[in-house]
Amino acid sequence: MSLQQLAHSDDQMDECIDNCLEAAQACEWCADACADHGEEMAECLRLCRDVADLTTLHARLMARDSDYHGELASVCADACEACADECTQFDHEHCQVCADILPECAESCRNMAA
Repeated sequence: MSLQQLAHSDDQMDECIDNCLEAAQACEWCADACADHGEEMAECLRLCRDVADLTTLHARLMARDSDYHGELASVCADACEACADECTQFDHEHCQVCADILPECAESCRNMAA
């Protein structure tokens, strides 16, 4: 049996899990790189860490079909949007990757919250 055959999983949830895990990876990379740029990147670093934690938790809650994943989805989407807005202010490659990836994650999380 594959993961896609689980009774509680559907295409929308699978996509959101994938988007959340991709966002977490991008944000971890960005946060690590932002740490090398001093105080000017402090907010970006903080938001990236928040998103990495929220998206991995959201993916885990969806994977176990938790009753709480829908509520977390909205918070996750808000954090992704705030982080993407922050990352767009910087020309660093790691920030631009986040700014490109996070809107899709935010959208799929909003769909899960509905």
